[in-house]
Parts: sequence; C-alpha cells; structure tokens
Amino acid sequence: MKEQLDEGKNVSFVPRGQSMLPMLRGGEDMIILKKPEGRLHLFDVAMYYRKDIGSYVVHRVVGFKKDKTYVMLGDNNFQKEYGITDDDVIGVVISYYHKGKMRSVNSIPYSVYCNFWFYTRPIRSLWIRAKMSLSKRIG
Repeated sequence: MKEQLDEGKNVSFVPRGQSMLPMLRGGEDMIILKKPEGRLHLFDVAMYYRKDIGSYVVHRVVGFKKDKTYVMLGDNNFQKEYGITDDDVIGVVISYYHKGKMRSVNSIPYSVYCNFWFYTRPIRSLWIRAKMSLSKRIG
C-alpha cells in the first residue's frame, strides 16, 4: 500500500475496528487514501504507523504540538494519541464510502460533521460516563 501511495496512486480499503464510528463502520465502509501533500490539517483523517506496537491506525488530526507532531483521536475514542510525526503518516483520506454512498472530505456536510463531532466530545464523554454509572447502579 505504501509503495502505491509513494507512486502517486490512490489506495482504497475497508478498515477494521470501531474507533472511527459513526463516520466509518469497521469491516463495512471503505476509505480512499492518497499520499499527503505537505503537513496534515486539522480534522484530516490519516492512516499512520504506530511504532510502539507495530500497527496501522486510521484516526483524525485534532491538534498540533510545538515539536511539529500531531495529536490524533478516533471519532469513537476519548483518549488522544500524541507524538505522531509526518514520517509515521502513510496516507490521508480523500473520500470514503459510508453505507454504499461515496462521500467527499471536501463537502460542507462533512465539515459540519467534523466540527460537531469534535466540539461535542466533552458532552458525549459526560453522557457516556453517566450512562455507565447508572447501569452499574441498576445492574
């Protein structure tokens, strides 16, 4: 895959896992990647290599550090990941298929989704904690 991206080709595949819900359903939706042209931008979704555990991950850029590393976060996660470098990044998502329909990361609905999902994260986190606490009391 990296070789194809380095040759300037786009690559598509179906990611696994649940970390990018609700945008991507693992094992069902497909993403199309291209090699990044320069630095990633806020809310870009990138595939990168985790050197510490030797795995590939698809998560969203949610911040930048002074040392030029990225802060990454899955849409369905609450724990940010730090220290991702440009060298770790394999590709950036340019479009994706969700429930069989192609969606562009350059569309207005996608931009609205990114902003809404990111900025409501603290509220969603509180809601999930409250829900878990209530289920422990009942069960």
